[in-house]
Amino acid sequence: MSKPVAVILSGCGVFDGAEINETVLTLLRLEQQGATYQCFAPNVAQHHVINHLNGEAMAETRNVLVEAARICRGAIRDVAELAVDDFAAVILPGGFGVAKNLSNFAFAGADCTVQADVLAALKAFAAAGKPVGLECIAPALAAKIFGPGVRCTIGNDADTAAAVTASGAHHQSCVVSDIVEDSQCKLVTTPAYMLAGSLVEAAQGINKLVDRVLALA
Repeated sequence: MSKPVAVILSGCGVFDGAEINETVLTLLRLEQQGATYQCFAPNVAQHHVINHLNGEAMAETRNVLVEAARICRGAIRDVAELAVDDFAAVILPGGFGVAKNLSNFAFAGADCTVQADVLAALKAFAAAGKPVGLECIAPALAAKIFGPGVRCTIGNDADTAAAVTASGAHHQSCVVSDIVEDSQCKLVTTPAYMLAGSLVEAAQGINKLVDRVLALA
C-alpha cells in the first residue's frame, strides 16, 4: 500500500473528544502493519468541555483541531484539507467527540447531522470505493455516509443500536474482540470501548479493524 491512511479525530478525551486509547491503539497498529497515516480534525469549537476527573462541564471553550493535536504530537491537519486521492483509506476512532463535535448524535440520535467537512471527506471515500473504518460510537454515522441499509455495529447496547437502526443502518450485534464488515460498502466497524473493559480488550477488535481496512485497501 503506497498511500497513507487518513485518521479523523474529534478532540482529546473520551467524554468530549476522541477516545485517546482507541486513537493510540489505531495508530500503533497502523505502524505495526507498516502503514503510514495522517491525522485530521475539524477546525471548530467543541460542543462543551468536560472535566475528566469529576465528569462535570467546565465554563470554557476549546477547539477540536487544537485539542486533537495533543494526541498525535501536533502532526495534524484541518479535515477541510483532506483530499481523498491522497489516501488509501480512512479510520475514525470513537469517543463522545464523534457524537458531540463531529455530529450531534448525542443529542439528536437518528436525526443527527454530521459536521460538513467531516461528512464531505467521508462521503468522498465512500464514493471512491475506498475502505472506511469506524470504531466505538462512530458507526452511528454510517447511514449518513453510505445511505440506508449499510451494515455496522456499536456492540450490543440496545438503546444505541435502536438509534443506529432508526437512522437507516442495519445494526449487527458484535463482541468486543470482533468486527462487522459491509463488503459492498467496504465499511469495517468494531465496538471498542462501547464494550471494552481494558486496553487489551479494546485492542483485539481495533487490531482486526485496522488489519481488515488495510487488506481492503
